[in-house]
Amino acid sequence: MSGRTAEAASTDSVQQTDVDELIAQYDEELPQRTLTRRLDLGVGIVCFVVSLFVLNQVFFPLRQGNQFYLMWFLAIVLPLVFICYRPGFGRKAEAADKAAEAAEAVSTNNAGVVGTVGAEARTSSAKKKRAKNDNPSIIDWVLVVITFLTCAYPVLPFFSGGFNEFLNRQGSLTTLDVIMGGILLLLILEATRRTTGLILPIFCIVFFLYSYYGSYIPVNWPGSHAGQNFDQIVNALYNDASGFYGIPLDVAATYIVLFTIYGAVLDKTGAASFFIDLSFSLFKKSKAAPGRTVALSGFLLGTVSGSGTATAVSLGAVTWPVLKKAGYPKENAGGMLAASGIGAILSPPTLGAAAFIIAELLNVSYGLVLLWAVVPTLLYYLGIFLAIEIDSRKIEVDYNPPPGLRSWPIFKRGFYHFISLGIIVVFLALGMAPFKAVVYATLVGIGFGIIEIVLARRGEPATILRAVWDVFYGALSTGIRSVLPVTSVCAAAGIIVSTITKTGLGQVISDILIKGAQAFSDDPTVILILTCIFAAVAVTVLGLAVPVTASFIISWVIVGPALITLGVPEAAAAMFIFYYAVLSEVSPPTALAAVASSAITGGRVIATMWQACKYAIPAFLVPLAFTFTPEGAALVAQGGFLGAVWTFLVSAFAVAALAAGAGGWIIRRAGWPERILCFLAAGALLYLQPLSMMVGFAALALAVVIHLILRRKPAAASASGTTEGTAASVMEGSSSSEDMRRTAHGPTDEPPSSGTPAGIN
Repeated sequence: MSGRTAEAASTDSVQQTDVDELIAQYDEELPQRTLTRRLDLGVGIVCFVVSLFVLNQVFFPLRQGNQFYLMWFLAIVLPLVFICYRPGFGRKAEAADKAAEAAEAVSTNNAGVVGTVGAEARTSSAKKKRAKNDNPSIIDWVLVVITFLTCAYPVLPFFSGGFNEFLNRQGSLTTLDVIMGGILLLLILEATRRTTGLILPIFCIVFFLYSYYGSYIPVNWPGSHAGQNFDQIVNALYNDASGFYGIPLDVAATYIVLFTIYGAVLDKTGAASFFIDLSFSLFKKSKAAPGRTVALSGFLLGTVSGSGTATAVSLGAVTWPVLKKAGYPKENAGGMLAASGIGAILSPPTLGAAAFIIAELLNVSYGLVLLWAVVPTLLYYLGIFLAIEIDSRKIEVDYNPPPGLRSWPIFKRGFYHFISLGIIVVFLALGMAPFKAVVYATLVGIGFGIIEIVLARRGEPATILRAVWDVFYGALSTGIRSVLPVTSVCAAAGIIVSTITKTGLGQVISDILIKGAQAFSDDPTVILILTCIFAAVAVTVLGLAVPVTASFIISWVIVGPALITLGVPEAAAAMFIFYYAVLSEVSPPTALAAVASSAITGGRVIATMWQACKYAIPAFLVPLAFTFTPEGAALVAQGGFLGAVWTFLVSAFAVAALAAGAGGWIIRRAGWPERILCFLAAGALLYLQPLSMMVGFAALALAVVIHLILRRKPAAASASGTTEGTAASVMEGSSSSEDMRRTAHGPTDEPPSSGTPAGIN
């Protein structure tokens, strides 16, 4: 290997390490342990076998029924959490990794290739020592055994008498049944804490206490109920087709796990790099090409990642150097990455995990849920593309595409990734169950990946076999590992859903929301609007604390009844809640996707959050249109084809007005009079009623007229003021931005950036 090649390989390795570290740090799921090689291999083999078990269930389901399958699935998967995830609140192992990577980066920059080799050796030694210390302890192994026994207890004849005998005791559990169910409750809470943090387990405990102590609440207070004893609670969680084994876990074990495996196959076959390369080649002639590439790649990468934060970080690692060279400010680029990453979860054909739960809760096909998402997705990315075009003009982006970047050769190299995606869409349209459709797509993806490996490595049979095995074995085992946190979350969410169902708490909170709106007005329209706004805020705030899937499940059983009571169609209510649950990842003050993106770009965190909000503003406002009026429900395919077309066209003008108002640009920089009119126009147009649409179009036309008149005035004074403001912004932000960049990527010989304005301009 040449010196240049070795250095490039080392740089790529460090960069990928940074990406993985950032995803682990800012994703809603906590990072897994770094196991020793032998134990890691053992876990991989178990995950591979579980994948085969899951795939077998698709075509040859167990004759004892779905609940029997869920019990075995949880019995095999949940113990893996205690092997793969650390018990402590601190992350000493992560600190050791960061120190090792920092040492490697310093050696690389200071001593070139020789330093790289030495640093790699030291890093490898440090990681081996760290892996040895990071293996499960004796307590963890005890928890593994207990978890398996409590999960498998209902289906083991020598313990419970067998599955049928266990079900026959529903409502009159034995003492041993109650003990085992209580232990499993604690284990699920601990597994959830290890994978996602403390917030969701605390929610579960609060709901459990509410269920147990409900009789102590004064009778005249909202939410008072008779209360349940411990045996009744355990019965509902452990021996009912709800609780632990309800819809959330069912979706995780039958839908999410298969789509996770499919995403792992795409990742192993190089889909991520193909999507990004293709996006760059398609927009190479435009100065806004880097920004457009981020938006399109974010949409495509959602099929690989399934996580908004992970998509934003993975995308940023590749595109940020290009964005920076083109002249995008750090905060603008970070906001763009965060908004595009989140958009991946909202976009068909592989929506976020909550979309599968929507299909199950409403008893509709997953293909229909994809249809509901089409128009909102178009509006979301229209807003992003318009914001990108505005920024490219305001920032005066200067992008020169690299030579030899041609679309057709890139497309020929990886077109089969689109074939596998197309198979999902076509089979769903033909009425096939989604879990079968994704299995066929997975097999096609693996098949084409193997063909590409064979063609690329002809004459190297040993290398071909290793590469093929890596795709097949690696994808199946990685898919199960990725679903561990989702399994824990879904099992824990069953605690909350069961409590709300048994106590009627959902209807109580629904009534409180509606009465809160009625306190402001007796008009039914005002009540609906205020209830929707209250619901949007409630779902968003809840999403700041718990993962998207849990946020949707909790919000659906609490907020959903309020919307449906006021006449909102179920489909519109479900998509409304789904969108706001997802948008928590770009919502200040947490905005995990924006925080992770700022770590990639080195931009200021708060300014990056506001930029992400600017890019994602259509997604914050368009869902309100689903629920405000019956016509708005056509945006989620509830009003026929023509209804969807005209509401989309009107909403597109609203999104354009939002982009102009948030970006401060129409033909040139727009002043506050035009921007305020644009915001008013957007709000009126999204109400989708004849009078409001007339007002909206009139306000938008007035904004354009005022802008054209003001455009003719000399702008020398304002230009001078802008220059001074830019200089001040640079002086203020350059130091902190540079420090954050160095923290995220390690020391570098690159000179400090000159800086660019941050925040919403």
